[in-house]
Amino acid sequence: MPTSARPQDAREQTSSIAIVDGSNVAHSNEDDAAHVANILRIRDKLVEEGLEPIVVADAALRHQIDDSAAYERLIDEGVVRQAPAGTDADYFILSFARELKASIVSNDRFRDRIKQFPEARERVIRYMILNGEVVLERRTHRRQDG
Repeated sequence: MPTSARPQDAREQTSSIAIVDGSNVAHSNEDDAAHVANILRIRDKLVEEGLEPIVVADAALRHQIDDSAAYERLIDEGVVRQAPAGTDADYFILSFARELKASIVSNDRFRDRIKQFPEARERVIRYMILNGEVVLERRTHRRQDG
């Protein structure tokens, strides 16, 4: 019966895709410099957790990153998707997350866009990188049956 599936559908509002706020993640350091290693650490942790990371960064990041050759390779390989120059990557991150029913990996609160994307509050996975280790704050419904 189609109606019996509705409560399950309402509860499962996120897919296995995680949109990564690449600029936010790259700058997640005590020195506030942008590091390509942070993007790779987050990507690897998400894959380890069974998620499909899609990294979206603003165009300015390529001029701020510590290892531009490695970063350009990530763009060429499709690991990092770059928002068009002069546009706000946050809009693309929030739009893709809505369209794909994806989680968002970021420590950004998206205050300037929260009225347009109120569901973002429930989709965000906060993170911390300490001594090269990534810890994710998960707010998914995957483990509700226990």
